[in-house]
Amino acid sequence: MALHHHSENAWRVRVDDERGAPCGAGVLLDDRHVLTCAHVVRYAGAQPQGTASCVRIRSVACGPEWTRTARVVPGSWVHEHGTRRGDVALLALDEPVDCATRTTLWKVPISGGRVRVYGFPQAEPYGMATDAELAGSGGREGEWGLLRQIRAGDPWIEAGYSGAGVIALNGEFKGRVIGIVVADYVNGDARAAWMLPTETLLTYLPSIKEFTGGHRTDELGPSGGELPQDVLHDPLRLALTQELTRLLDGDWSGTVAVGTDASVGAGSSWLVRLVRTADPAARATVSDAELTEAPGDTVLGLGSIDAAYDACGRSVAEVRRYLTGRFGLRAEDDREAVRRLARRRPPACLVVGRVDRAADPDALVRDLLGPLARRARSSGLRLVLGFEDRPPQDLAHDVSLDPAPIVGSASASVTSAQAQTAVGQLAAEEEAAARLWARWGEKFFGAPRPPRSAAPRLRIRLAVARTTEPNAELTAVHDRALEARAEVAAFDRALRRMVDDYADLCTSLELHRVRAARLFGEEDRRLAELYAPAARALQTVPIDLAAARRRVRLYIDEVNRRIDEG
Repeated sequence: MALHHHSENAWRVRVDDERGAPCGAGVLLDDRHVLTCAHVVRYAGAQPQGTASCVRIRSVACGPEWTRTARVVPGSWVHEHGTRRGDVALLALDEPVDCATRTTLWKVPISGGRVRVYGFPQAEPYGMATDAELAGSGGREGEWGLLRQIRAGDPWIEAGYSGAGVIALNGEFKGRVIGIVVADYVNGDARAAWMLPTETLLTYLPSIKEFTGGHRTDELGPSGGELPQDVLHDPLRLALTQELTRLLDGDWSGTVAVGTDASVGAGSSWLVRLVRTADPAARATVSDAELTEAPGDTVLGLGSIDAAYDACGRSVAEVRRYLTGRFGLRAEDDREAVRRLARRRPPACLVVGRVDRAADPDALVRDLLGPLARRARSSGLRLVLGFEDRPPQDLAHDVSLDPAPIVGSASASVTSAQAQTAVGQLAAEEEAAARLWARWGEKFFGAPRPPRSAAPRLRIRLAVARTTEPNAELTAVHDRALEARAEVAAFDRALRRMVDDYADLCTSLELHRVRAARLFGEEDRRLAELYAPAARALQTVPIDLAAARRRVRLYIDEVNRRIDEG
């Protein structure tokens, strides 16, 4: 008997029709089961009530090669033709193979990272690998994750790749299977494809649970996966949903504090619903109509939330274990967990609900979530922390979605249009301040931090107050917007002053370097000894402008002294 051996990724198999013509790819789960696309089985004519009795499974990573006939496991063929939904089938081999192969499908974030797929294009029946980039959402509808071509001209996914395992190429899940290819897209130079993530596969085929590993995306609300109903008919919950959607579906980064009212706090239905619009498992239970007919800014892109956890009753260690397990990180303590989460690429999007109902809320904030919140904006992390009461005063956060009314003047003299104009101006100025901070904020030692974004909360209260106009809260919203604009303007002036000082120092240093070189030569040792630390002080981030100014002054004074003596 020939010795059985495997090449890399022994789970790779080809799916043929009963005559042996290639139809697609598959993943060998164990010695009896293969996972593939439903449309691959249909193409072979072997779907339930199809024209063919079976498909043929051919090994491509085993020596010696083997072939087996296989049939659809009853109740395991899911296909909604013409939609970006389903398209998965579980096959059972008529005779087991002696591979000793057991494949784990991993539940992982799909918001970014590189992957590899190995399929069977028509010109290469023995297989070809191609690389792609996870691109998160494949659209507002459906549950397919998007794959993008990395380099123009590289081999790309086509019909023979359907059913192929998707392997993570980098990060903590490197080498793991995280889903299967379901479709390709080619339009001129545009190249894209779609995959079904493991969590979606598991929703359709619960019987493959024993072949899965990792933590679910959504551990926030009660299990079940359906979207809570009658959430968006309430103006306050609708406004909260829209504000958080704007933050999480854009380029924004930082920490959002949500809470102060248990009826709309982080454990309530509006946040659970929003998280589930991004959850690969929940998407399989929600119709396209529910997603497309929902009001604007109330549906997140598929995979845009990487992890969501309910901290109620949980210890700090339990929260840490979920977060590190979800991202495949190794961390023995909270400090290491914070460091690794903050350094992860692409930056994560995390939701932790009911923080103040944890087993030890103070320790959870002090040791894990608070340090993570302080590093969120600078590391590109998006962190949503939910409370059923008021968040701790010392919690670092960039946006507050406090649903409580804004108290101010008892006058109802401001109209909703006036309040909206003031809030709109504030929002534009806050966005400009955020861009300024992103460009310069980390560059200077002691740079002012932008004030917390007030526009999101003001938009929430404006949406509620305008339903009962005239309303004194409209005046309070208007006045708070003016106060916040003054705070943003003060930040803008302070940071721009530092930018101007930096530019002046750089210009003065270069001007005197050119003068010195012309008069005394490039090799003047004394001047070089003064110039080098001055230039270094203006290049080493974070730049200490006071120290840089002293060093530049020393160099300029020496140049001027030499000129005066000359």
